[in-house]
Amino acid sequence: MNFLFAWRYFKSKKSTNAINIIAWVSVVAVIVGTASLIVVLSVFNGFEDLVKSLYATFYTELKIVPAEGKLLKLSPEQEKAMTGIRGIKAWSKVLEEKALLKNGEAQTIAFLKGVDSQYTKVTTMAEYVKVGQFDLGTKEKPRAILGVGVESVLGLWSDRELLPITAYLPKRGAGINIADPMSALIAENIYTAGAFAIQQEFDNKYVLTNLDFLKGLLNLDPDEFGGIELALAEGADEEEVSASLRKIFGKEYTILSRYQQNQGLYSVMQMEKWVIYILLSLILVVAAFTMIGSLTMLVLEKQKDIQVLKAMGASSGRIQSIFISEGFLLAGIGAGVGMLLALLICWAQQKFALVKLDGGSFVINQYPVKIMLPDFLLVSATVIIVAFLASWLPARKAAASQMDLG
Repeated sequence: MNFLFAWRYFKSKKSTNAINIIAWVSVVAVIVGTASLIVVLSVFNGFEDLVKSLYATFYTELKIVPAEGKLLKLSPEQEKAMTGIRGIKAWSKVLEEKALLKNGEAQTIAFLKGVDSQYTKVTTMAEYVKVGQFDLGTKEKPRAILGVGVESVLGLWSDRELLPITAYLPKRGAGINIADPMSALIAENIYTAGAFAIQQEFDNKYVLTNLDFLKGLLNLDPDEFGGIELALAEGADEEEVSASLRKIFGKEYTILSRYQQNQGLYSVMQMEKWVIYILLSLILVVAAFTMIGSLTMLVLEKQKDIQVLKAMGASSGRIQSIFISEGFLLAGIGAGVGMLLALLICWAQQKFALVKLDGGSFVINQYPVKIMLPDFLLVSATVIIVAFLASWLPARKAAASQMDLG
């Protein structure tokens, strides 16, 4: 019944045309605010998915690392126990060490990551080799796959076996000799096999090579590694697998999920999304002010109707709910149209790539869009709150109107 009154008030002619204009301005403001929120959040979802997929290329679903220090020891018993855990698809032993890489006069600092033959089963890195091939060589004849940023700094063609690059790594157990700092380093030549391109953070930082070769350089024992990266079978419960691994490895080792390996990144992305949401919600705050003006003028316009309703026995609460319903009606029309407009814009972007990304260095050439139901629910809740707050004051004023007994 309240919405029936609200609908009649919305459609009826007003004595002052400004009331209609302000009402429609508030509706348009809600349309713009709603559509903007959903479109921008959908684009953000698209970028977030893209970034996560790129990070998923390099970081596995689970990783076992030492709780303290840089090295873990994997015993045959632990390895055998891992094979009995349901849900593990494959695992790869890895080792990382910071190294100075030189190609003639060109040099750079990078992370040399040694991986075993199982690495291609736990990551999709092989798919991102842009030149050359995914070939890590052997312990005796190691090969390196450079990030394209490292390749560029060293000024070489990584797919051509012309001259090797020289890797300098800290010698294990060697102290610092001020007179001869190079005595604390061990050097080895590595031929390059190709270059990968994922995204800038990895491309400028990492070089993949043979695990046994890197272990030999660092003089590690056969059972010593930097970590174990695991891929899970489809449908596997990550928490169950993690719990099983904790029983095998105990408190001396830490089981990291993909989120925990990139906790800083995911936290920043979530924070950015909330900041975007808060900033764009200011458009709805503007709509609230226009709605307050529209409803206040409507209350003044409908004073005779309010008097009649009160004479017929309508309570102040009933009067107040009628004008609150009017606010919800204005916001509801705006939100409904805004959501349809947002869906249309997102569909058009997905279908026709209306907005392109400038430059040719991106993984994609258009703004990605991913429509998610929680965004619609969040925006709907925001519109409801804004509509209630905007209509409460005018509705309270209407309810407080005194009957004219004269």
